[in-house]
Amino acid sequence: MMRRALRSGAGGIALVLLAACAATPPATVVLLPGQNGKTGAVVVSDGRTETVLDTPYASARAGGGEPIERRTTSAPEVKKQFGVTLDALPPRPIKYMLYFLSGTDQFTTETKKEVQQILAELAQRPAAEVVVIGHTDRVGGKLRNDQLSLQRARRVKIMLIPLGIPEESIVTAGRGEREPIVPTADNVDEPKNRRVEINVR
Repeated sequence: MMRRALRSGAGGIALVLLAACAATPPATVVLLPGQNGKTGAVVVSDGRTETVLDTPYASARAGGGEPIERRTTSAPEVKKQFGVTLDALPPRPIKYMLYFLSGTDQFTTETKKEVQQILAELAQRPAAEVVVIGHTDRVGGKLRNDQLSLQRARRVKIMLIPLGIPEESIVTAGRGEREPIVPTADNVDEPKNRRVEINVR
């Protein structure tokens, strides 16, 4: 019997298609909690009928010419059946956010309190690739903000290298004011937009 364990995203929907014929071996799909306990949804279809899994540890068995069988499993049962497979999966992608004072590459007071904890977590996490993206608010000109966002990203990159992350594995980019978390009019000082995103995958 073939079994599949699926992790859910924050709210995305995946579609699993299973051929509707007796020769197809049955497959079991299990929806696991996503990051921070959030659970998305998975649609399981055998080409004739479908069922939606949208709660943690909901599962469906399909294939072999039989109707889709839906049930609920548990964390211990998933560990027992899929433990070897789950242990072999790479760590989930993760994102960290660092915030900056207006017009500078200096951290805010709150970020200063958190940055050492974030760096400690990163040091313990194997990473194939780290993408560091700098952003600004809409105060100042676009060219200046492009330069400032890249300056912020490069400052964070310099902090990551001593953690043992190879320099060639760290990609930096500056997006300027193009991708605000909080859309604003021009020249509005918005602290949430003055940030660096560290994406580890």
